[in-house]
Amino acid sequence: MKTAPFVGLLVLVMTLACAAPPDSRSQVQLHRATVSGGELHLDGQPWWPTGLNAYQLATDWSVNRGCGAMVDLDAYFGSLPDGAATRFNVFQQLAVNKFTGALDFAPIDAVFAAAERHDQMVIPVLVGQDGACEDEQYKDRDWYLGGWEQPTAMPLSYRDWVTTAVERWSGSPAIAAWEPIGEPETAVCGTADCHWQYRTCPADSAEVLREWTDEVGQLIRQRDPGRLITAGLLGGDQCGLVADGYRLIAESPYVDVLQYHDYDNAGFLPLRLAQTDKPLVVTELGIAAGSCLSLEDRADLIGDRIDDYEAMGAAGAMLWAFVPDPRPNECTYDIGPDDPIRALPQIARN
Repeated sequence: MKTAPFVGLLVLVMTLACAAPPDSRSQVQLHRATVSGGELHLDGQPWWPTGLNAYQLATDWSVNRGCGAMVDLDAYFGSLPDGAATRFNVFQQLAVNKFTGALDFAPIDAVFAAAERHDQMVIPVLVGQDGACEDEQYKDRDWYLGGWEQPTAMPLSYRDWVTTAVERWSGSPAIAAWEPIGEPETAVCGTADCHWQYRTCPADSAEVLREWTDEVGQLIRQRDPGRLITAGLLGGDQCGLVADGYRLIAESPYVDVLQYHDYDNAGFLPLRLAQTDKPLVVTELGIAAGSCLSLEDRADLIGDRIDDYEAMGAAGAMLWAFVPDPRPNECTYDIGPDDPIRALPQIARN
């Protein structure tokens, strides 16, 4: 008498097992990097990430126009300590075949694959404010008001690039957070090259940037639920960030992690930390060395600066910038494979 109910249950289980899987975008996936109690966590443990900007990782001269020198991806990711973070460019131009003009994802695919092989975390930056390594066009107020959705000389509009990129790489466990744009500003240009001396900043610039942040953030979250999104803010008095502008962006439900880029001795960092309860990572710390400062002295300065960040309440620190071909006879921000910075306890501790 127990056979019939058992058979019915078995049929139900088999039916469910054979059903088509639900759309993964409708399911909140588990991701390695999370925020809890205003702090970053990695694999469920508190995480104070340190690492490098390596913007040129997707350069492949056999495919794209590149952005800086080519990098041995396995050598790079294999040299990093556990729990490090790497921020790199995932610009559309790096996914365009320079011979055919068609989309070719192989160079960027290779970066994600290498990061995964070495169990490393990355922050993909989907576009830059100044147009470098892409169309060389500064993004003005009109771009944020709707230009980002318009066709470009490349295969896709920025909106379509965001959709394409996030859908393609959302399954990667290596992604710590998506960064929609690096160093946004919503200024009005006064010259063709949008020189900073001739830009103006309307009173509602922060609101314009916040609306854009929400719209793009929603696009990303719909396609990669549960993944962190970081606002790539310089953090100073740039257009859209002055006064309470930084706070307004920080309050977006589509911003999980804030940024600060330190080329000013952390002059605005205490204020920015006071304007948000969300994690704030100094994702660019740049101190020039080479002909102007010894690499050893720079390493000492950076170690002290990272200690200061942690004492102030920042949530991590990343250095600008790794290059495979540093220029020791010039005064640059270059950090080569053998730079003494790499051995700092603040960097190698993870």
